[in-house]
Amino acid sequence: METMNEFSNISPYSDEEAVEALGKVADHPAVQAASRYIFPDEDPNFLRNALKSLHSIDEFQTAVMSKAVEWVLSTTARNFSYDGIENIRGIKGKFLAISNHRDIILDPAITQVVLYRNGIPMTQIAVGDNLLSNKYVEYLIRSNRMIKVIRGIDARSLYLSSQLLSKYIRQTITSGTSSVWIAQKEGRAKNGIDRTEQGLLKMFDMSGTKDFVSNFEELNIVPLSISYEYEPCDILKARELLISKTQKYVKAPNEDLVSIVTGIKQPKGDIHLNIGVPLMHGEIEAASFCSKNDRYQAIRFAVDRRIIEGYKLWKNNYIAYDMLNHSYRYSDRYTQEDVERFTDYIEHQLDKVEKELSRNDLREIFLGIYGNPVLSKERLADEMALR
Repeated sequence: METMNEFSNISPYSDEEAVEALGKVADHPAVQAASRYIFPDEDPNFLRNALKSLHSIDEFQTAVMSKAVEWVLSTTARNFSYDGIENIRGIKGKFLAISNHRDIILDPAITQVVLYRNGIPMTQIAVGDNLLSNKYVEYLIRSNRMIKVIRGIDARSLYLSSQLLSKYIRQTITSGTSSVWIAQKEGRAKNGIDRTEQGLLKMFDMSGTKDFVSNFEELNIVPLSISYEYEPCDILKARELLISKTQKYVKAPNEDLVSIVTGIKQPKGDIHLNIGVPLMHGEIEAASFCSKNDRYQAIRFAVDRRIIEGYKLWKNNYIAYDMLNHSYRYSDRYTQEDVERFTDYIEHQLDKVEKELSRNDLREIFLGIYGNPVLSKERLADEMALR
């Protein structure tokens, strides 16, 4: 096996690197305020002292991060639930979790908490390098076993980078080093539609040295589906989609950092994480009989099917669907009081953006964020009926 040195630019920090980085984070002036916010019952210097006393990434994740995420769940979510943990317990070796992606930090962080609660080793996490523009955010994320996904490069560099990433992910899983979490597409799904990028599946296959079936089987692919009653950064997503209709959307300085903080602090109502059944031999074998591109489409359908099946649909989703379609199809799933509450929430969120943006267009996009998961369930049912 080749040394891990070839992966030094994309691999997570070592324990030594993490301890050094977290020591720098501890000296940041915002740490004391964060400590009061996240650990209100502790001394104001609790977080600083904790970061200074760490000896490993494991210590950081268990003593600090897991507690911080549990705090986020307890203060910004009404209820948090999950199911399917037995699907991971049944896997021999490490696995590749492919998740829908709605929040920059919380999607993988919540997954780690579920694993930790169940005594299952936490994963490495593939994250775009666009989040590393702030050095302190980089210190924190790379100390959380971040695999750096390099973006915004030319086609040739992207191909070489994809080869390296594919090789790293496969070697990390097959060697038993760690499981890996990765989003099903680049960036968050801002319109409520979750669809796996075919290019991602091709990337996984690039490093395979065996036949198609073996290459995918040895990754132990587990689809994950996270559902928020109130979508993190919903109005920011709607605003970006509306602006993008007429011009190239350019992120403001520190916009990703703003989205991270907003996603963490925003009330989210109920949250549910579904851990799907791993891709099975028969599905992968059936895909292998297809032509070159169709075989990836077959894998994509298998992943997407599990993610959509794993949705937990909330009243907001059914209300938004009926409002968008001027229908009463799902009116038995909610009350008039629920409609009024959600309508008030929508108008409150719309008031947060520039007045010059079309309120009607913005509202339609906003409703799509919540209504599209219902539409995806309907379309999946139609597809399954035709198979």
